[in-house]
Amino acid sequence: MDDFYTEQLIKKQTGMKDLVIRALLVALTIVSVFAIFMFSFGLLVTVILIIVDVIMFRSMNVEYEYLFVNGDLDIDKIMNKSKRKKLLSVSLDQLELLAPVGAVELMQYKKAKTYDYTSGAGNADQYALIVSNGGEIKQIIFEPNDTIIEGFFMKAPRKVIRK
Repeated sequence: MDDFYTEQLIKKQTGMKDLVIRALLVALTIVSVFAIFMFSFGLLVTVILIIVDVIMFRSMNVEYEYLFVNGDLDIDKIMNKSKRKKLLSVSLDQLELLAPVGAVELMQYKKAKTYDYTSGAGNADQYALIVSNGGEIKQIIFEPNDTIIEGFFMKAPRKVIRK
């Protein structure tokens, strides 16, 4: 039995965009509290904004799970450690290339549609996974650990470029 299984969990860092959205939501909620005293519908607006705040804050707490089993890679998005959404499922026959971000071999795929499933931390080792699906070329940027890279290398050594 030569099954190869590994999984990795990556916590997405809070970026500037998320901080701005959170600040705007909190500011709108505070303004709506003052609107309670001026308008009769101010309480309704405040309650709605508090609900929106809770939903948005929970959806901004994101982790990515990379699951590699026998040449198949699944990437899931986990929001607030409770809700899971499958983002990507790639089999080995769809793989064109796996290389570190910035590698020369990736230049020919620079027009491919790019998906970013990284933590957003600048110091992490990022890899580009080039896949073809129904004639469409996609570039997936992610942060695999050495075990996932070695798993791809064991299954398709000519398609993997390691650091």
